Amino acid sequence: MTSAPARPAAQTLKTRLRVLLYCAAALVVVLDQVTKQIAVATLEGRPRIAVIGDLAGFQFLRNDGAAFGMGSNATWVFTVIALCVFVGILWAGRRLGSRSWAWALGLLLGGLTGNLIDRLVRPPAFFHGAVVDFIDLHFFVCNVADIAITGAAAVLIVVSFRGIGLDGRTEAEREGASETENAGEGEERS
Repeated sequence: MTSAPARPAAQTLKTRLRVLLYCAAALVVVLDQVTKQIAVATLEGRPRIAVIGDLAGFQFLRNDGAAFGMGSNATWVFTVIALCVFVGILWAGRRLGSRSWAWALGLLLGGLTGNLIDRLVRPPAFFHGAVVDFIDLHFFVCNVADIAITGAAAVLIVVSFRGIGLDGRTEAEREGASETENAGEGEERS
């Protein structure tokens, strides 16, 4: 009888976590696309602008490959992969039970979507567009979407080291629940 009120509370938590995921993603997409439009308007065709000497600055690039320009001219492959990951994140979002996972998936979804928009609609052609990069960090040039994806990876590393699953439970909590379920099944059979 005590589990009846827990279901609506659990559902409310899942709803809040999905809202967090989608809000984080939307914020990243908006920031990414606005900053890319500014970069196209102010940086394209101009020399690098140093902010901290050679360490950081702004340099306009169109990247038709993956990280560090790898896989150039295979934009459609990255577009298909991004679409699959997009669907995977939406599916995983239905099972959320952790704020950390919601943030990580939101950052990942936003970053993925920001770069996916570029691949779909930016020059040279639909589905073959080049991603706009403009933040020069000495060893590589990136954008807001890339920073969000990197942030998502960092959060996921921390969450995995802490043993927190997508459902918000630790490994010990999942094992304890499994043992309780197995004990309950044994009692039912008796």
